[in-house]
Amino acid sequence: MSTHVHPAPSQVITEIRPDRGWLDLDLGAVWRYRELLGVLVMRDLQVLYKQALLGAGWAILQPVFAVIIFSIIFGYIVKMPSEGVPYPLFAFAGVLPWTYFAEAVRRSGTGLVTDAELVRKVYFPRLIMPLANVISPLVDFCIAFVVLLVLMAFYGIAPSWKILVIPPLMVVAALLALSIGLWLGPINVRFRDIKHTLPFLIQIWMYASPIVYPLSIVPREWQAIYALNPMVGVIEGFRWAVFDRGEPNFTALAMSGAIIVLLLAGGLVFFRRMERTFADVI
Repeated sequence: MSTHVHPAPSQVITEIRPDRGWLDLDLGAVWRYRELLGVLVMRDLQVLYKQALLGAGWAILQPVFAVIIFSIIFGYIVKMPSEGVPYPLFAFAGVLPWTYFAEAVRRSGTGLVTDAELVRKVYFPRLIMPLANVISPLVDFCIAFVVLLVLMAFYGIAPSWKILVIPPLMVVAALLALSIGLWLGPINVRFRDIKHTLPFLIQIWMYASPIVYPLSIVPREWQAIYALNPMVGVIEGFRWAVFDRGEPNFTALAMSGAIIVLLLAGGLVFFRRMERTFADVI
């Protein structure tokens, strides 16, 4: 279902019409409802922080405790190589983009069911909901990124100009999370198993990504297949941008971009096809 607003001298007429074809995505409606997008993002942040005892402190505690555990197990006991970077920093630079991505996927994959009352009672482009779910965790990322900068200063490592590459890399991670949410969200509306299987799948995906280990330990003949995981290019690029060590893996980044384009295009079509049934099924 799509809407078109026609301004008149004394009134505004909103036309609601059925979709016209598989590629009638009506992305312009998202722009017309951009204020609602901002409201949903702010609501998510208020719910997350306002009634929490530690508030924004949770954005710091989650990656910090993960890094402590990884540093003890993989850095101290296993003695995993960290490419010349102190292992706590190495792990933190992998945990940070991954934590954002995992949270964005979780929220966008379950957000339609979580906000079922809103979906049933009010008309708006449903695409706004996964968009808001992907945008709001960026605040946690920014807070935790400041902690990473402080930790770098403690170890005497100064960031270079390459740190400017981080925003584009996070856009890639956000688009990947959105594309997955566009598939999982409608499926979760029909099959509530997604809520239970998603944490398990995210955990498996985490260990299939170079978070606690460097890409260099993957056998060279397997690296092309390994790079089919879109987060490989994002995490490796993030470490390169933060620590200015080595060169970014352009092959992994190119493969990540191609996979994200396919997932996003298919996800948009799938989401729009399923959108008309959300209010009835949810």
